[in-house]
Amino acid sequence: MEKNRLLREKNQSILEKQDYEIYTATLRERNRIAREIHDNVGHMLSRSILMVGAMKAVHGDGSLKDALYQLEDTLNAAMTSVRQSVHDLHDEAINLKEVLESLAGEYTFCDARLEYDMGYDVPREIRYGFIAIVKEALNNVMKHSNATQVWVVVREHPGLYQLVIEDNGTTEGVKKRAEYGRGIGIRNMKERVDAFGGNLEIRTQKGWRIYITVPKKAEG
Repeated sequence: MEKNRLLREKNQSILEKQDYEIYTATLRERNRIAREIHDNVGHMLSRSILMVGAMKAVHGDGSLKDALYQLEDTLNAAMTSVRQSVHDLHDEAINLKEVLESLAGEYTFCDARLEYDMGYDVPREIRYGFIAIVKEALNNVMKHSNATQVWVVVREHPGLYQLVIEDNGTTEGVKKRAEYGRGIGIRNMKERVDAFGGNLEIRTQKGWRIYITVPKKAEG
């Protein structure tokens, strides 16, 4: 029985590793495609727009006037579409886990640890929102806390996404942040969470704790 359990756990670990490798490979490919579109298609469109501009200067009053203006409008619309596509591809290629690992790893005020348990289909707005909130919370710890440890916990549940940031600051440190709790930083966090239809709680027992839940029904 024990041998079978260990085998199942090993197989599960292998499958999860394979899934993550596929996921990161997909993100890398999206970034590559975005670069190709920007460097090749974008540059060709830019050159074409400049050429049309030069032709307008020469033939702007002749029989080609209307055709040149229509061509210029079409090329500008194509350029706008390409830029939006590149932007969307870059947005989709944001790896939430890697960004949060980087934030925790580069945090120098105190030891920062990340616990991450999310799937691969996290909506773009949730990823960007959680990244912004974690940045603000870590900045809060640095400016207003005497903590020596901070934890960032990100979990996906069947019906919601959960983000918890907490530290081990003393009561004195927590009191120093009472004013901050009513300030712009917390308001910004709350506005982001409200936009997702979520809930934000601040708890001050045994340190400072920000507890956020966002229902999956707000994904779209």
